[in-house]
Amino acid sequence: MQAVVKPRRAAGGEVQTVPDPTPGEGEVLVRVRASSLCGTDIHIWKWNEWAKHRVKRVPMILGHELSGEVIGVGSGVTTHAVGDHVSAETHIADGTCYQCRTGRMHVCENVQVFGVDRDGVFAEYAVLPAMNAWKNDDDLDPAIASVQEPLGNAVHSLLPENAVEDLAGRSVLVTGCGPIGLMAIAAARAYGAATVVATEVNPIRATLAKSMGADAVPDPVAEKDALVPRIRELTGGRGVDVALEMSGHPNSLSLVFDALTSGGRVSLLGLFDRPALLDFDTAVVTKAARVHGIFGRRMFETWYQVRALLAQPAFREKVAAVITHHVPIPDVAKAIELIDSGQAAKVSLEARW
Repeated sequence: MQAVVKPRRAAGGEVQTVPDPTPGEGEVLVRVRASSLCGTDIHIWKWNEWAKHRVKRVPMILGHELSGEVIGVGSGVTTHAVGDHVSAETHIADGTCYQCRTGRMHVCENVQVFGVDRDGVFAEYAVLPAMNAWKNDDDLDPAIASVQEPLGNAVHSLLPENAVEDLAGRSVLVTGCGPIGLMAIAAARAYGAATVVATEVNPIRATLAKSMGADAVPDPVAEKDALVPRIRELTGGRGVDVALEMSGHPNSLSLVFDALTSGGRVSLLGLFDRPALLDFDTAVVTKAARVHGIFGRRMFETWYQVRALLAQPAFREKVAAVITHHVPIPDVAKAIELIDSGQAAKVSLEARW
């Protein structure tokens, strides 16, 4: 088969002919219909400092987000059949560690991620553990089916475990309107948030954020000194009930806590590529802030929440709008350029070889 491979520990990747995969016990073989590009894939393609330290296996097929059709099942698989339309839960848990055995597979001690720890899905075919192959409705668009994984990140950020309140009538701040931030805005509205504020420097993404349902989208650079006063003005002087940090920018870390109402909660999803400073005394302790680190999705509670959202036609249309470009899987370099140049939000990778 054809696949996009990371051939060496250096920037770039290439299309290669590699052996067709074969499903083992408990696995399914999937013909990839659509994939999508994630920031993690870009880090590995560019071989930045995070990738140099995180990725141990090279050469390796890249990519992790996908939807496709089951074309073969391994021994012992009773939950799936040939013809099933599936998406990938990209985090593979071992099922035996302390976290897995106490209902927290999403933070498995020995987690493996497609395209990071094992061969990924930028290929004609991929093998998934049957547990990780989420069955979709047959009529769900493959591009939308593929982005359920990052949509799950957005939903998990809004509805983390042990959150004591729902979002109806609440105010929400989203810092960073990449694909996950954009989908978080749409999901917050779907869950009944009364006020949603987002921050974004890219005008294309800022416009998308408004179409997702944001009440205001200030530029965090141009309006830096006025951000917190403006957010408090939009929330009746109180500050936001829920803040989602999606940008990974150090300045946004202090912003989400400065804009938070006392007793509010923060979800941290963005990965910081340099040190980020925070005065914990005033930001967390005396504010009684509740802080959630977000890694992946709750397996598989979040997937059911995503399915319920996508059952709403209006929400499905918003997710489709986040996918601004469609390119063939072999043109990953073009997809990365679209994102780096600020032209794209989410890029769908179509199985055209």
